[in-house]
Amino acid sequence: MNANKSANTNAKPALHGWQRIFNSFFNELQASDYTYLLSSLQHPHLLAIKRTGIIVSRVRLVAILFAIMTPLWSVIDFFVFSAHIWVPMTLLRAITGFAFLALFLYYKPRKKPAHAYRALFFLLLIPSVFYPISQYLLIHADLSEHLAQLVLVGYTFLPFVLIASLAIFPITLKENLALSSLIMSAQLLGIILSNDNQLANIIGIIWLLALLGCIATMAGISQLALMAALVRQTIRDTITGCFTRSSGEELLSLQFAIAQRSKTALSLAFIDLDNFKAVNDQFGHEAGDIVLRHAATAIMNELRDSDLLARWGGEEFLLIMPNTSISQAKTAMERLRRLGLCKRPDGTVMTASVGISEVWRDAVSDTGQLVDLADQRMYLAKESGRNAIFCADDSAFDTKPNATQNAGAANIEK
Repeated sequence: MNANKSANTNAKPALHGWQRIFNSFFNELQASDYTYLLSSLQHPHLLAIKRTGIIVSRVRLVAILFAIMTPLWSVIDFFVFSAHIWVPMTLLRAITGFAFLALFLYYKPRKKPAHAYRALFFLLLIPSVFYPISQYLLIHADLSEHLAQLVLVGYTFLPFVLIASLAIFPITLKENLALSSLIMSAQLLGIILSNDNQLANIIGIIWLLALLGCIATMAGISQLALMAALVRQTIRDTITGCFTRSSGEELLSLQFAIAQRSKTALSLAFIDLDNFKAVNDQFGHEAGDIVLRHAATAIMNELRDSDLLARWGGEEFLLIMPNTSISQAKTAMERLRRLGLCKRPDGTVMTASVGISEVWRDAVSDTGQLVDLADQRMYLAKESGRNAIFCADDSAFDTKPNATQNAGAANIEK
């Protein structure tokens, strides 16, 4: 279903089965949002961007912390272990610290989710490799001294620290399970290399790791649920359910970059409701809000899944149509006009004036020019008598059967 359409549904569907369970823990989410907690495949683009930025930022924070603390532990090893343990362990710590530093320097905040996944994977992979190697080296350590035994216990805490660290990331259930499995595998490999044959000890470690993993998972998806709710409130207009202007600008920038890179069409339709001020003046702002909501719904019901509708301000809407030529956009707007938007409180039909622009047909260099062209053509439609569509074809479409008016409208853009 189109995201614009689903966002405009005010009635809450009945909750059944697993939805009731989720609702008891994450009541800030709508029922349609629960899938966001299970997998990232259905995440809205703006949620994916925000989440990617947070994940990468926190990965870098943890990475620089480990880059400093990991080599510093060599000082403790120096006073506790003999040279045949301390020297290779120091080398291992230096390499690990350098790897964390490289992770911090390389992974700068970007907008691609794959970038965040790689950063998070390497953040956990580095200590997951360090841990079993360190366990293998410590097999030959002299544990006759009580201090050496305490330091050795400190080494065994690393998997618990790693799995607990997942709690600071807003990640889905599937992502938590995948990353927890990586840490558990490192723990099992460390047990094998350390020749720990005590079954009770192994079961206790695995059970505690699993318990911490469950807690970290709940914390992670709770962060994700809160983020999804906040992003939805930020990017959606509360009256119409379509995107806000700020989120629309961000989506337009993304689609413009895609069109430039792939040489595909991108059209905009600037839609302004005709004589909307009269609705507010005669029937009040509450009636005006109802008209806005119904008009937005009428537009969104005619959109494809790839189309994006933003409320640009007041009674103005901006429709972003990827992979759509200017003639296709004109046809779509004409179909919408024939169907009508909605009824005014007095029973008359609410019409709109529309201006259309397209990246390649209009040879624009940025999104500002693309929006300005559509806006200018919308005003030409207003001047032609409203309920008209203007684009670069030097033609206007008017529902009025007056040929003189149509001819005059076409001359305006000339």
